[in-house]
Amino acid sequence: MKSSNLLKPYLALFVGALSVSTSAILVKWVDAPAAVTAFYRLFLTVLFMTPFFIKYIPELRTIPKRDWLFSVVSGVLLAFHFILWFESLNYTSVTSSVVLVTLQPLFAFIGAYIFFKERLTMGAALSGLLAIAGSMIISWGDFQISGKALFGDILALLACMMITGYWLFGQDLRKRLSLMTYTYVVYGVSSITLFLYVILFQYPLFSYEKTDWICFVLLAIVPTLLGHSLMNWSVKWVSATTISMSILFEPVGASILAYFLLGEIIQPSQWIGGFFILIGIGTYLWSENRKRAFLAQESS
Repeated sequence: MKSSNLLKPYLALFVGALSVSTSAILVKWVDAPAAVTAFYRLFLTVLFMTPFFIKYIPELRTIPKRDWLFSVVSGVLLAFHFILWFESLNYTSVTSSVVLVTLQPLFAFIGAYIFFKERLTMGAALSGLLAIAGSMIISWGDFQISGKALFGDILALLACMMITGYWLFGQDLRKRLSLMTYTYVVYGVSSITLFLYVILFQYPLFSYEKTDWICFVLLAIVPTLLGHSLMNWSVKWVSATTISMSILFEPVGASILAYFLLGEIIQPSQWIGGFFILIGIGTYLWSENRKRAFLAQESS
């Protein structure tokens, strides 16, 4: 790949990470209930994807029952991730919420250890301790501000657990399904789940301001289609670890946007706790990259 072309994946990665960072800001601007916002984000995403998915329809007939089951579970987990995360933004700051949701690589490690019996490395143990320390610092700081902020932190952590489950199931499904088919099916299941949730709790679907509808559309286009699509496109040229590290920009980008667009001030406990969490996750991804390189060298 030429040096000029080599810059394109990294530029796409930067734009993708910046696009994902807008998610929390757009949610903050919406007055609709969290479940309604989540529904329109995914429903509109599916709607926009449909013209491009038509040629992949034959692949649906080849999906075995087990993969359909995993897709349903993955979609339900994604739906509740968005409900919990969007709800957390009603109680706590963008910085606290986004930083805590970024703990997903650590939760993924815990899930892989429990369900797949993956070995606990020294780097993973150290990163886990740093991340736990960081989350405790943020939670303690928010508790001193108000119990309401702490409740928001708990919702963000639960949202993080849900998205981790989504990634773990997705990791298995992506070995057999194309990216378009997997994404379309899971987003579709998630949309149906959210629609049923909205109907069950009798939230209104249509009585919202023009600005809310604009935010619904932007949530589907900017952080979902543009953000995640660019990251998925970049993985052809850069490593998965680089992609994972780029996601760490989301709390930084979201905090900067929240400062300028929402007037949110980052508290000292959020600076310190966020630093511990980002260092912890960075350590984990670095140690995992080294482990993969070592195993690849042994097998060659």
